[in-house]
Amino acid sequence: MWRIIIGGLAALALVAAGVVLFNRNARSVAALPAVPLPVAQAGSGENLPDVAPAATEATREAKRFARYDKDENGTVGREEYLAPRRKAFAKLDTNHDGALSFDEWAAKTETKFAEADKDKSGGMTPAEFATTAPKRKPPHIHRDCPPPASAAASEES
Repeated sequence: MWRIIIGGLAALALVAAGVVLFNRNARSVAALPAVPLPVAQAGSGENLPDVAPAATEATREAKRFARYDKDENGTVGREEYLAPRRKAFAKLDTNHDGALSFDEWAAKTETKFAEADKDKSGGMTPAEFATTAPKRKPPHIHRDCPPPASAAASEES
């Protein structure tokens, strides 16, 4: 009998925990503020369309293809495909002998280590090591989008 009671209480506790977690997740989704629609030009009497036109931006792969297709002939040739690698190799090949020694290949890493090892102890502390993290590019911001209503109001003040 006591097993049934404990089992029932455990089931109720699981249901209550699920309800609490579900409600917490539902409340964390913030509603977006309403964006004012642009008004038609004064006196034109024209109404705006109900649906915005489809975007015509190139896909990520189309942009990548266009970067490689330097002569814009619609195909990426072998030389076009290898050109970025040749430039990277030339930067590393400091003595221009057409071969990379280990020192040439590791020169940037050696410099990075020497700059991070502030106390010149030959080893990096966790704080020094943290300075070697790769630099990330900031996310691309679309400049043609209007600022949010809250940002526009703060700029006017």
